[in-house]
Amino acid sequence: MTTLTRPAAEKQIEYTLIDLLRSIAPEADYETLDHTANLQEALDIDSFDFLNFLIGLEGAMGVSVPEADYGQLVSLHDIIVYVAARV
Repeated sequence: MTTLTRPAAEKQIEYTLIDLLRSIAPEADYETLDHTANLQEALDIDSFDFLNFLIGLEGAMGVSVPEADYGQLVSLHDIIVYVAARV
């Protein structure tokens, strides 16, 4: 059995997150997305779309995000780090 290294695990998390985001903002250019930019602004999604993304995250990765943590999840990088620490 092979375990993923931290960078490989984070890359897999990134792929999963982008797949989830594509269902919410399919017109976005994910190839040029700045991983440190405010995700809602960069993808032009509202708080309802972002909440749906977080719900999808729980289903896809088993990571439940309590409402108290929403403020920590601003950029794609923030979310990758958050999820990596919990899977």
